[in-house]
Amino acid sequence: MLNEIKKDAQARMAKSIEALRHDLTKLRTGRATTALVDHLKVNYYGSDMPLTQVASVTVTDARSLTISPWEKQMVSAVEKAILASDLGLTPNTAGTVIRINIPALTEERRRELSKHVHGEGENSKIAIRNIRRDANQQVKDLLKEKEITEDEERQTQDEIQKLTDKAIKDVDDVVKAKEQELMSV
Repeated sequence: MLNEIKKDAQARMAKSIEALRHDLTKLRTGRATTALVDHLKVNYYGSDMPLTQVASVTVTDARSLTISPWEKQMVSAVEKAILASDLGLTPNTAGTVIRINIPALTEERRRELSKHVHGEGENSKIAIRNIRRDANQQVKDLLKEKEITEDEERQTQDEIQKLTDKAIKDVDDVVKAKEQELMSV
């Protein structure tokens, strides 16, 4: 029973860290990456489809992306999706190919994004601490029902704390790596 509680807490903490990594890939760092547009939805004959299902996205060079819709009539829908997104990018269309130039980030924008990264990191830490609280509560409930001893409770809570410390260190590492990526010109 205690092992299940620890495994569940560890899995949920890992998911929180993975969610943070996924959210941070969407942040524009001044360098071209297909992850910038992965989350965009395009209106495809009345239904919203992920951009990657209606076009191929490639990195042309360090500062530009090329999007090639598979159907000619999808070019304007893809353009609209890019303009409507919160990326702040302007598509340039030449025939059936859409190019996106990614401008260099200003110092002010870098600092702004850095604050955003810190905020996301804090949210992940809060989620991890909530997972720890839930796991510790489950352990206390088992003690209350006399299914475990006080020594087992103390040992399990210590192990849960070690899992929490490791997860928070991982969050700090992810945030630090993203900050370095943002601040490198």
